Amino acid sequence: MRGRPSKLSVAMCTYNGAAYSPAQLESLAAQTRRPDELVVCDDCSTDETTALLRAFAARAPFPVRLYVNKRNLGSTKNFERAIELCTGDLIALCDQDDIWHPNKLARSEAALAANPAAGLVFTDAEVIDDHTQPLGYRLWECVRFDPARRELFRRGRAFPLLLEDTFVTGTTLLFHAKFKELILPIPTDISIIHDAWIACLISAVANLIMIDEPLLQYRRHGSQQIGVPFPPAEAQPGGLEALRAGVRRRVAFEASIRDLNIVRDRLVARAGAYRLKAVMPLLEARIAHLQTRAALPARKLNRIPYVLRELLSWRYHNYSKGWLSAAKDLLC
Repeated sequence: MRGRPSKLSVAMCTYNGAAYSPAQLESLAAQTRRPDELVVCDDCSTDETTALLRAFAARAPFPVRLYVNKRNLGSTKNFERAIELCTGDLIALCDQDDIWHPNKLARSEAALAANPAAGLVFTDAEVIDDHTQPLGYRLWECVRFDPARRELFRRGRAFPLLLEDTFVTGTTLLFHAKFKELILPIPTDISIIHDAWIACLISAVANLIMIDEPLLQYRRHGSQQIGVPFPPAEAQPGGLEALRAGVRRRVAFEASIRDLNIVRDRLVARAGAYRLKAVMPLLEARIAHLQTRAALPARKLNRIPYVLRELLSWRYHNYSKGWLSAAKDLLC
């Protein structure tokens, strides 16, 4: 990429988005740093989406390539196809129903250019309703990317944070296309969606950058295929109500272990291209910790030595919620 400007692709996925996609498309056309190509994969829309896309392509100030799937792929595989079809050095993911600020691509590209060791940049967003009215909160509030987690992120803890939770939303990110061979194909037997998978894998081999301000409007509406929850309440359920939820935790542990094993297997399969010495021990330790918690004896007294071992190894604090998780394991 040295000696020439980066080619920037936007990978957009659509499905019955006629109500909202025109505003998103206009926001792409208004970018101060226009994309070098817009690759759109439509997932068998039955409304006017494809007609709108073709009309936009005819007048867009950049090349637009529209692909209509022969069968419905679902959101994850549709984004996989769009990413695969992009020819740029940088790839931005684009939902059909948001509205980007005019400087979104320019700011994101500049952040990557200023940080050669970074592989991906993401931003915050203002959350709006289906009538484009602000809802009074931001996207990072919805995904619990609070100031404490942002500080850990700044200290280089992106990979362990992303193993714990999802806070990078696809429509906010821009990444180097050289990581396509790492992230593709996106597995279907995993509980996390495409944006979490992309951010997690890239964070294992490169730095991530956050832009701590909203560079788009993220739309919440009832017909979304994928959305974010409302911001969590300040006070979470406590006492016996919270402890009773532990009966469902074993299934959750097993799902997390499966997901982490899939992440590990992908990293191992691509190990020849990347330095993984720093991340693999962390990943293995997290898997071992969750396996211990998932396999605790039914009798509470018999759990004590296992819980003590995890406390003394500090794994409750590194990979769970510290004393709170230990107490739940002893009492639930």
